[in-house]
Amino acid sequence: MNDAAIHVENVTKIYEGEVRALDDVNLTVPRGAIFGLLGPNGAGKSTLINILAGLVNKTAGSASIWGFDIDRDPRNAKASIGIVNQEITFDPFFTPAETLDIQAGLYGVSRKDKRTAELLRAVRLEDKADAYARTLSGGMKRRLMVAKALVHSPPVLVLDEPTAGVDIDLRRQLWDYVRELHAAGTTVVLTTHYLEEAEELCDRIAIINHGKLIADKPTRELVNMAQEKAVVVTVENDIATPPDTAAFEKVEQIDARTLSITYRKDKVNAGEVLSALGDAGHNIIDVSTREADLEDVFLNLTRDAA
Repeated sequence: MNDAAIHVENVTKIYEGEVRALDDVNLTVPRGAIFGLLGPNGAGKSTLINILAGLVNKTAGSASIWGFDIDRDPRNAKASIGIVNQEITFDPFFTPAETLDIQAGLYGVSRKDKRTAELLRAVRLEDKADAYARTLSGGMKRRLMVAKALVHSPPVLVLDEPTAGVDIDLRRQLWDYVRELHAAGTTVVLTTHYLEEAEELCDRIAIINHGKLIADKPTRELVNMAQEKAVVVTVENDIATPPDTAAFEKVEQIDARTLSITYRKDKVNAGEVLSALGDAGHNIIDVSTREADLEDVFLNLTRDAA
């Protein structure tokens, strides 16, 4: 699988007490992708990332990064990946410039190949290069974490909940930079609880639940799995009792003349739903629809696998 950025085969992790954090996971991240790794809290995402980072030993299976097996060639495997963890991890008494210089040294980057100034400029921290890291705002610390993960120029970047707890402006700034990295050839793996971000950014998405891989598809194909669709209908007269027909999965009355009707598009179409409403004696004056999104699919899949 030398054409894969990350290849995971039959990976299982069992903690003490027979807690199965990962259960025979098979996963391939294509080179050049922005790949979403989603799942509820405790699903096993962080365990998988920590295995790739060399921080957790797997119980069974194999994994490789950029063609390097993490067991047979750990040095090159670790050199091929940069990881931005959820937690802020750097010495608060070093400056951002010192933090990046030290991190580069840990990866064996020579003095002439260090990219400290370039990275600080890229994450918009060049004016804070010599400030103590402890004085940075939360958003600045997040950006410094991204720069820290890139000091050794890895071809794969893993972002584990990188925008948790940050404001909308900073989130947009981070994603703009991620797009720049991706355009320059970096493969990006993203975990996030903001599903609209994953839907907007990712080419392909995998979902893990209870340690099992339950979906792995191109984003559009995954979103199209959602079978429920909703129409919001306004009728001419007040509705005394919402209609109940076999065409409707759920009916919610929003106000005296407006209904939100959910139906399964694998069973009926919108025309049949509106016809059923007309047959119930309601004259329709306005209709709007809500398309299914990634959140709908995510909730359905994780609910079914619970």
